[in-house]
Amino acid sequence: MNRAAWHTRIQCGNAVGSGFLVSARQVVTCAHVVAASGTSAVTVGFPHRADLGELTARVAVHGGWRGGATDPGDVAVLELERDVPITPAVFAPAGAGRGTTPAPALAAYGFPRGHDEGSIAHYHATRGPLIAGEWVQLEAVSVQGQPLAEGFSGAAVQLPDGSVVGMVTAIAGGREARVGRMLPTEVMARYWHGLGELVPTPDLTPAQLRELYELVGRAEREGRRTGDHDRLYVDAVGPFGPDLPAGGFGSLTSLAVYLQLEVPEAVPQFLVRLRELLDGAESGCGEAGKPGTTPRRPPGRAPAWSPIVVEIDHSGAGPDQVTVEVSAYRDGRRRPVGARRLPRSGIRAYVQEHIDQAVTQLAAGADELLAFVLPRGWLNWPVARWECGADDPTPLGCAYPLVVADRARHRSGRMRHQLHKKWQKLDGGPAAVHRIDCGIRERPSTLRKRLWDDGTDLVGFASPPDAAREHFEVGLTVPVPMLLWPRAGCPEPDHEGPCGRGAFLDALTASVAGVPPADLPHHLLSLRLAADAHDEADGHWAGDVQLLWDDPRCFPETPAPLHSPVA
Repeated sequence: MNRAAWHTRIQCGNAVGSGFLVSARQVVTCAHVVAASGTSAVTVGFPHRADLGELTARVAVHGGWRGGATDPGDVAVLELERDVPITPAVFAPAGAGRGTTPAPALAAYGFPRGHDEGSIAHYHATRGPLIAGEWVQLEAVSVQGQPLAEGFSGAAVQLPDGSVVGMVTAIAGGREARVGRMLPTEVMARYWHGLGELVPTPDLTPAQLRELYELVGRAEREGRRTGDHDRLYVDAVGPFGPDLPAGGFGSLTSLAVYLQLEVPEAVPQFLVRLRELLDGAESGCGEAGKPGTTPRRPPGRAPAWSPIVVEIDHSGAGPDQVTVEVSAYRDGRRRPVGARRLPRSGIRAYVQEHIDQAVTQLAAGADELLAFVLPRGWLNWPVARWECGADDPTPLGCAYPLVVADRARHRSGRMRHQLHKKWQKLDGGPAAVHRIDCGIRERPSTLRKRLWDDGTDLVGFASPPDAAREHFEVGLTVPVPMLLWPRAGCPEPDHEGPCGRGAFLDALTASVAGVPPADLPHHLLSLRLAADAHDEADGHWAGDVQLLWDDPRCFPETPAPLHSPVA
């Protein structure tokens, strides 16, 4: 211990604590030790290097501690007024000193009252889970030794070889307490990400660690857009990996540090994905991933959709009760997110919450597709206009490529087989719009024959389903992959022959000309965004368009029946 000149004594106002040097100018301590830094100077001394005198310091990083004894984030990083010629502390791998038998004696160098030169306390780390996911409990090696006391806060907790495994944050009980708490290094790194590069990880090679922080640093320096960090985590850990931590990840660096210290086996996959995103290799990054550019695929490549499916159906428990199931598809497999029976008034809030959860199940960079599978009588619901959430008024149809599907044909083996054959032909080029004007008097059976004979792929209706119910059902029972219609009805529904609603079909036909059928959901997203930005409310022809888009290849598993969820 006497060769470890990196131990520091810290004073801020009336508070005295410990700390440890981690670079030529950085010292780590507890946030509560420097809580008065806003009004009092922070001074740092090195008891083993009295010739350096006391240096002033400023709080450069604060872990977010709010002042309570059990509040998380009790970490602060101080920046000294100048560099010091002292070799910094060396860290042990995360988790070292815990879970082994016999438990090694850990040492902490602190400054209790009357010991300005310092004193040493010896403790064991107890086995078991972290307390509240934050702390490791420390218990004294013997009852005769130095107990933890005021002045030990911020002290490095060391293994016998001198490497650091954590930091003392609290004592328990009275002045002679023999129990304390430390923040282990993997938890400290949550609040100061710079610690990640200092902690060795035996499961990773030095080359992998070096590349990890080189790529993260490159992304930050160049302002690269790397997508949803939570989805990157799910992609890295795989389908059987640990759940996404509560709160997710606010930055790429926080994700990298967490994977390194908590799930190191996922780092190689994370490196692969991060290289793809930064280099633009099949990542959908526009112009090398620069911020503000729109993701795009190579020319001619159809989107490889990753659907989020919201299935809503009558529950059978009463006219007001429905069942809702939300799931995500990844790697061709369906991942349930939530299922529940609830009153119709609760559908929107439940769907909003669980769509957000479903997104985290998708692979990073995936083309998400939001599909509402609805009973036939509910296909005209304004789901595209539902808000993303209570705090985000963006319409779902302006946040995702959004489509609806008919529940009966979504589960029909005959229809799925016939649609598969249709899509094999559709991949070769755009589809023409088969128009069904408002006020059509054609017999449903005649329309059915025409749709079959013409091999129709896309039907455009001038009016919503209720205004042409029989003709609309023909479109659903013939394997037509795409149906489009305006949600609003004709102002004069009983007229004969065409009417002004034909303008909708004219605009629709011109808009989708040349659009690959597989890309139609993306095209509708663009139209909805344009309509939402229009100067006049409801002034854009596509302001309330509904798209039924049915490609069974997006849902490779035969859908299982809805569960019988209970509230």
